[in-house]
Amino acid sequence: MITTDVENYPGFSEGIQGPDLMVEFRKQAERFGTEFLEEWITHVDLQQRPFTLYTDDKIIKADALIIASGASAKWLGIPGEAKTPHGFGGNGVSACATCDGPLPAFRNKHLIVVGGGDTAMEEATFLTRYAKRVFVVHRRDKLRASKIMQEKAFRNDKIEFIWNTDVTAIIGTNEQGVTGVDLRNVETGAESVMNCEGVFIAIGHKPNTHLFKGQLDMDAVGYIITNGHSTGTNIPGVFACGDVQDSVYRQAVTAAGTGCMAAIDAERFLDHLPIELPSGEEVTIEGEHITPDRKLIITPDGEVIPNEPEAALVEE
Repeated sequence: MITTDVENYPGFSEGIQGPDLMVEFRKQAERFGTEFLEEWITHVDLQQRPFTLYTDDKIIKADALIIASGASAKWLGIPGEAKTPHGFGGNGVSACATCDGPLPAFRNKHLIVVGGGDTAMEEATFLTRYAKRVFVVHRRDKLRASKIMQEKAFRNDKIEFIWNTDVTAIIGTNEQGVTGVDLRNVETGAESVMNCEGVFIAIGHKPNTHLFKGQLDMDAVGYIITNGHSTGTNIPGVFACGDVQDSVYRQAVTAAGTGCMAAIDAERFLDHLPIELPSGEEVTIEGEHITPDRKLIITPDGEVIPNEPEAALVEE
């Protein structure tokens, strides 16, 4: 919703504004009878079904839940970083090179990437396809990125590194967008101004999963763990899609794809069909568990029965 030009979503040959794309998504969902509740969820209880979601003044019950709360880019919190008109976000400042790097505003320009991890190296390397030159500004004298990502960036003639330096402010005008950054050397305290036409903040992403901590299995960063073959989580009836469970691709089209998967999984679950969990076992809405090898069914009361066709049992 905060993205301006979306150039890489299928079906829009001339691109589309992020907010306009969201409006089209909503219209399409409304056409099929989707009901929208615009509420701010404060906490959830996923210990029993129906699941309970709490707002400031409402309680919402659900037999199945799809989590699509996404991930947020980490920001520096410096002047000029905020979204326009309070800063230059969307007007020369971005947190997604693959989303915004190909735009005309960044082509053949001097661009700055802030960060020293894999995300920063990936963004800087990608931007060299379009930029005249890319400067990586890092506050330490060595990178945190993996060796292979470092070597790839070091070998690229269009990437230059500025070490032991913080970006303290992003400067520009409403008409021109970003025109430069204020820099401060963390060792000497020396301050300087560097001219550039774009700034990409690449210090990582944070999945919006704080509501579900302690109830859903997550990785060390906080991304929800799902099965590679489904969007099911460790709690039957709870599904996750989009950037909330994807730390790799983080694209609108991949989020839409897993959103479709989650909708199908939830529909199957509500139709009493088995859904695969991250553990490999399958479970139905009634609580029946099918073992990962598909040989046994464990009923809700603990009875274990063979998962074989009735005809096979008769023949035996």
